[in-house]
Amino acid sequence: MTTDTVGRFLHALSPEHREDVQLRPREEQQRLADAWEAELAEDHDLDTLSELSVPAAESEAAARVMRKLG
Repeated sequence: MTTDTVGRFLHALSPEHREDVQLRPREEQQRLADAWEAELAEDHDLDTLSELSVPAAESEAAARVMRKLG
């Protein structure tokens, strides 16, 4: 498993969102990955979910970041 933030974020995304993000400039990918990490750190509901399934929590946080893009 990759340890860089962008790689982890891409892994957490659904396939269609992953393709969309991969087409974006690296700086924007990093900005989205940073937003994803902030979502994971700040949302207490995700903390509870991560106790059950870390991949599920990461995937939910990634989906939230993408929904915020509109």
